[in-house]
Amino acid sequence: MTEADPAPAPAPEGALVLIAGAGRLPELVAESLRRARRPFRVIALRGFTGPALRAGADATVDLLDLAATLKLLRLWGPATVVPAGGVSRPSPAAILNAGAALRNREALRAIAGGGDDRLLRAAVTLVEEAGHRVVGVHEAAPDLLCPDGPLGRRAPDAEAAASIRTGRGVLDALSPYDLGQAVVLAGDRILAVEGPEGTDRMLARARTLGRRPFGFGRAMPATVLVKAPKVGQDRRIDLPAVGARTVRNAARAGCAGLALEAGGTLVIDRAATAAEADRLGLFVVGYGGAP
Repeated sequence: MTEADPAPAPAPEGALVLIAGAGRLPELVAESLRRARRPFRVIALRGFTGPALRAGADATVDLLDLAATLKLLRLWGPATVVPAGGVSRPSPAAILNAGAALRNREALRAIAGGGDDRLLRAAVTLVEEAGHRVVGVHEAAPDLLCPDGPLGRRAPDAEAAASIRTGRGVLDALSPYDLGQAVVLAGDRILAVEGPEGTDRMLARARTLGRRPFGFGRAMPATVLVKAPKVGQDRRIDLPAVGARTVRNAARAGCAGLALEAGGTLVIDRAATAAEADRLGLFVVGYGGAP
């Protein structure tokens, strides 16, 4: 099938459509759906979807070609739509131009001028307004979520557990604001809060801020990375995620381990992530309940 001639046939009953962005996550979602023997189709986002998944995609569209995406969904009639993977935020002008036929200019300006959360929620709303049900990766592929308890051989000690409790409180307090979903801290000292730059760059900042003097020497004790969705976040979009690379960067930053909200954080390649944590001597633990 060519990009200009999508198959008009409806999707099989109960099928879903995976809208695949960048990164490994869309491939893992597809693998999970195959294991569960769930029928699905893939819409690849040009310039974002990885080559392996893009090669077998049912259609490829531009990120801002909303009309083409909605046309495909109308033709296929899927039971559900699942967005997965990252994309770069387009410019406000591009958002206004792409959505002009679907929204009034005032609404589009509010979307374009807001944070990433507003943009992502608006994209989901457009799909829902066209009559489609949008679900998150946590519903379509729950086996990719962090379980409760340690993922590897290590568990946090008492000092690290205290840092984790503080980190959870910090993230809860920051939830009303359009910040990231992670914090690095040692005890009661906050070393870095995730912003638009993402977790890896935040860890690079923490690597310097958590070492004395002048960014050298040993890391502060009980340094931990805590990740969780924002309180009240629409979990269908932008769930926090970690993988083996996150573990390596956390180790470079001097972290003793990673604490992830169980059932609310995606783990990319769980076995590889746990093995890397064991190799580097870090803990990776899923937590639930009140801090």
